[in-house]
Amino acid sequence: MEDQKESLRKITHTLALKNEEISNFVSTLKQSLDNLEADSNRVQEDLESEFTSLQSVLDEMKGSMMTRIKQERASRTYELQSQLSACSKALESSEELLELANQTLCSSETEGFTQAAKDIKDSVTMAPAFRLSLKAKASDNMSHFVVDFSQERDILQGLKFLPVPATPEIQASECQVCDNTVTVVWTLPEPDSKIDHYILEHRRTNHEGPPRIREDYPWMVVEGIREMERTLTGLRFDTRYITFRVKACNKAVAGEFSEPVTLETHAFTFKLDSGSAHQNLKVEDMSVEWDSSGGKIQDIRKEKSRTNSPMHSPARSALMSPKRAPTARPGRDRFTAESYTVLADTMIDAGQQYWEVRFDKESKAFAVGVALRSLGRFDQLGKSNASWCIHLNNWLQQSLTAKHNNKARTLDCPIPNSIGVYVNYDEGVLSFYNAKTKQLMHSFKTKFQQPVIPAFMVWNGSFSVVTGLQVPSVVQSSQRKNSGTSSSNASLT
Repeated sequence: MEDQKESLRKITHTLALKNEEISNFVSTLKQSLDNLEADSNRVQEDLESEFTSLQSVLDEMKGSMMTRIKQERASRTYELQSQLSACSKALESSEELLELANQTLCSSETEGFTQAAKDIKDSVTMAPAFRLSLKAKASDNMSHFVVDFSQERDILQGLKFLPVPATPEIQASECQVCDNTVTVVWTLPEPDSKIDHYILEHRRTNHEGPPRIREDYPWMVVEGIREMERTLTGLRFDTRYITFRVKACNKAVAGEFSEPVTLETHAFTFKLDSGSAHQNLKVEDMSVEWDSSGGKIQDIRKEKSRTNSPMHSPARSALMSPKRAPTARPGRDRFTAESYTVLADTMIDAGQQYWEVRFDKESKAFAVGVALRSLGRFDQLGKSNASWCIHLNNWLQQSLTAKHNNKARTLDCPIPNSIGVYVNYDEGVLSFYNAKTKQLMHSFKTKFQQPVIPAFMVWNGSFSVVTGLQVPSVVQSSQRKNSGTSSSNASLT
């Protein structure tokens, strides 16, 4: 009976999930219908607007060209009418002289004939008819105003809706991931001169493969890309992968997104283990500040939360490499006395890792390095064989030293605003760099017998940590150059 009930429960659960899935799909279809109606109205309005605009242009051009024809006709009409009027007057005057000449010839009177003939001759010589140009001042041909719209008509008749751009394809083999920078390269199936720009989207994820329906991080959008590649700089790789997709756009419409491509973004990430922090250290996310009154508040909280079980004490570390510290640190409590220390929650037991820390240069004391799990709660960084560090001291006089096993070496280099820490666990190398210039400050060469943990100390000051960083290529190059040489910097190991 119980087995049947359990089977029915599973069937009921499966049916409920299917009903929810169908219900969501129905809602999606309804939304699609609404979107279709709205988008259809939008494109119809856009089309009407475009044709109205085109008609306005044609009307404006027609008016301008008609005005030019009218002006030319008026100018030529004036010239021809003026010439016609002058010719008419000259003809009238010439006819009067002709009639006078005929009358004189037909007259039988001899007296005065000579003078009359002379007067007629003078009048003819001065007559307007002999001063006129008998060539028309303006042409009656207006054929140069004829237009041929055949080409434009063909263009108009060839008007079509803009085609949807083809779907790009991201070339994963040509994409590059280096120095917290990603270059994404894509191609089109064939050239398209109507492409105006591309839109690239990227999303952080801890899952390899195609995007899931529910992801922890949103898509980030980069618009207005004119070339078929994009370089993203200044990224923090705090997830295992970044997924990319791209689509092409013309003046009117965007195409479909490409198939997503997921690129691995290996980098060292960790959090600060506030449970390990000295009671005078105020830990907020990746920032730490000295708080002289912190101990009183911490003691009260500590008494309220203390139990006899060691599983309730602060934690160190656990899973894969780099290893995440578990929530419990059996047999240990937070750092105390003058060990103003806080550890990370992730151990390093393989590979090359890098992180940076920015600190207040006015701190009375500050240290950064790595420590073994065995570091005692009273131990100060660099004063036992369980820790290695660079130590800044502003008490009485300023000094910058490299410390390990209670031995110190003064460093002859400027004090930077931030320090980059490089660990090559397999080679036993711990190096410190000026985070801005990548200038090597000091290197320890040792052999790590057990996993190490990023460690920090501050007294009367503050610092903040940046993780999710790949080992910079300039640091890798520096390590390769130094790998074949022995450095006095390593003498403290």
